[in-house]
Amino acid sequence: MKKWECTVCGYIHEGDEPPDECPVCAADKSILVEVVEQAAAAEPAATAEPAASPAAPAQPAGKQGLPATLLAFATTQILRHHLHPIMVHTPNGIVPMAVIFLFIAALFTAPLFDIAALYSLVFVLIAMPAVLATGYIVWQERYRGALTSIFKLKIGASIVATVSLVILLIWRALQPAVLTTPSTGRWFFLILAVIMLGAVGLAGHIGGKLVFGNRKY
Repeated sequence: MKKWECTVCGYIHEGDEPPDECPVCAADKSILVEVVEQAAAAEPAATAEPAASPAAPAQPAGKQGLPATLLAFATTQILRHHLHPIMVHTPNGIVPMAVIFLFIAALFTAPLFDIAALYSLVFVLIAMPAVLATGYIVWQERYRGALTSIFKLKIGASIVATVSLVILLIWRALQPAVLTTPSTGRWFFLILAVIMLGAVGLAGHIGGKLVFGNRKY
């Protein structure tokens, strides 16, 4: 049975023909390439005489410059040490807790939970530039900047989560008692918080699918 590999996300499909699209990242059928078994590929290579290859042109030294060198180094470290999966635990872990605190503060007029939610969301906002930057680098380097439906959905969810977070914090700064004062506004505040939570959860779910979608349990 043949094996087909998605060149975007690395998904391996077994079958005589590749699927119409990758079930993990939704890349088109044309992206999937047949996997040639290593033993079969090595056999003709062993009998073939090595062809003389032209000498590679010398690369001019120091042409890249310091900014490009630092960017390349940072990109390598982000990919090697899996910094994006580490960073996304900040919104994925703290946002659900903060939303629960917001509901407790609103339903039971509990100012301490309101303050705890505020500090939690501020911490998430501080971490978001690193979350988004490392995610962008992983998308460009590992997934070649593919814009299939799953990546569009993940990018959209990330934008909604970030914008909702910023609006909530600005709202809270302009109206500190929005949750502890009975009003219609606090329910809209909570609805926006739920939208933010849903967007964070969706982005995390898609990220997990991209990373673990190729595994069989």
